[in-house]
Amino acid sequence: MQYLYEENGTPVLDCINNVCHVGHCHPEVVQAGQRQMGLLSTNNRYLHDAVLDYAEDLLSTFPSKLTRMFFVNSGTEANELALWLARIFTRQEDVISLKGSVGELISEKMKGVWARRFCASFRGYHGHSKLLVEVGSHKHDKPGGGGPGSFCHVVECPDVYRGRFRDEDTAGVQYASAVKEVIDELQQKGKGLCAYLAESVPSCGGQIVPPRGYFENVYKHVREAGGVCIADEVQVGFGRVGSHFWGFEIQGVVPDIVTIGKPMGNGHPVAAVVTTEKIAQAFASSGISYFNTYGGNPVSATIAQAVLDVIRREDLQSHALKLGKYLMGELRKLKEKHPLVGDVRGAGLMVGVELVTDRETLEPAKKEAHEVISEMKSRRILLSVEGPLENVIKFKPPMCFSEENADKLVATLDEILSNIEGGVGV
Repeated sequence: MQYLYEENGTPVLDCINNVCHVGHCHPEVVQAGQRQMGLLSTNNRYLHDAVLDYAEDLLSTFPSKLTRMFFVNSGTEANELALWLARIFTRQEDVISLKGSVGELISEKMKGVWARRFCASFRGYHGHSKLLVEVGSHKHDKPGGGGPGSFCHVVECPDVYRGRFRDEDTAGVQYASAVKEVIDELQQKGKGLCAYLAESVPSCGGQIVPPRGYFENVYKHVREAGGVCIADEVQVGFGRVGSHFWGFEIQGVVPDIVTIGKPMGNGHPVAAVVTTEKIAQAFASSGISYFNTYGGNPVSATIAQAVLDVIRREDLQSHALKLGKYLMGELRKLKEKHPLVGDVRGAGLMVGVELVTDRETLEPAKKEAHEVISEMKSRRILLSVEGPLENVIKFKPPMCFSEENADKLVATLDEILSNIEGGVGV
C-alpha cells in the first residue's frame, strides 16, 4: 500500500504521500466508506452517532484542555476557521507566522556567506484562501503573491542548520525572542496580538525540527500579550513524528487551537479544528453560527474513524519512530560518504536531506536536488524537493513504509549521488 502502479502494472515506491497516511487504498478504510455511503450520506445538520463517537475518540488523543471540535473539509478551511476563532476570542487582528531561514541571496552571495545572514523567504504555508495567502509566506512572497497582509508579521524559522542561531542549547530562546520583538513593536503602536500560527514541525520550510524550548518560550510571550497559540498539525499529526501522536507534544506545549487535516481521512476530504471550551464559547456567544455542509458528515466521520483504528491496531506511531530512526541513521551514513549531503534531520517518518555544494558556505545544491528527484523517478521512486532554496529532499511516505523500502531508497540515492558528484567533480 506504499506503492502506486503504472498503467502496465509496474510498481512505483511512494516516499512522499503523507495524505494516504495508512497506505493507498487500505481495505479497512475503503470498506468503511463504502458501507456508510450505502447506508446514509447526508450533511451535518443531522446528528449521527458516527460523527459524535469519532469526535470523542479523537479528542481523547489531545491534552485535556482541548475539548471542542469543529469539522471542516480541508486544512485550508481548518486554518481559516482557527484564525476566525482567535480573532473573535481576542478581539484583535494581528497574527505572527513563520518565514523560511536562508542566507542572503543577492548581495552576500559572492562573499560566500549563504548561511550567515537571515532574509525573508517563502516557506510558511497554511492554505490557499486569501486570508491564508496573506499569512503564509510560502505564497505571498512569490512573484504575484502581493506580500503579507497588513495584519501579518513574519518571524524567522527556527532553523539550527542554516539560520542565525545554531547552538541547540540556546537557539530555542534566541529564535523565540523574535516573536517577543514583534509583540513589543505592536504594543508600542497601541495594538494587541491575535495569534501565533505555525506548523509544529515546519514542512514547507524544509522539514525543520525546532530547537528545544522554542515553542515553550514563544507560547509564553504570546499568552502574556493576550494572544492565542495555534498549532498547524495538518501535515505532521496522527503519529507521523513517532515519539508522539501530535507534533506539538515533542516540545511539551499545549496549544489553544490545533488544526488537522490531510492524513485524517487517508485521502478523503475531512479536517478539523480542536480548541478549548473558552474559545469555543466565545465563538458561540458572538452570535455567529457556524455551519459546514459536508464537514463532519457521516461518511467522512466513518472513514476518519477507520483511519484512527488502523493507526492504533497496526501500531503505526511506534513503527514511525523505529523506522524513522533507522532511515535517518542510514541517510547519515550517506552524509559521511557524499559531500553533497549537508544535513539530515527529521522526526519519525518526516525527514529532510539538505543538499549543498559547499559545507562551509552552505551554498544550496538546487540543481543537484532536482536532478536527484528526476533520477529517482526514472527508477520508479517518488520523492520531492522542499525548502526555500529548493534543495531539501523530503521523505513523508505512507506510514506502512518498510525497512526493505528504506534500504531500497537509500541504496538508490547513494548510487545517484555518486553519479552526480562524479559528473561535477564534487
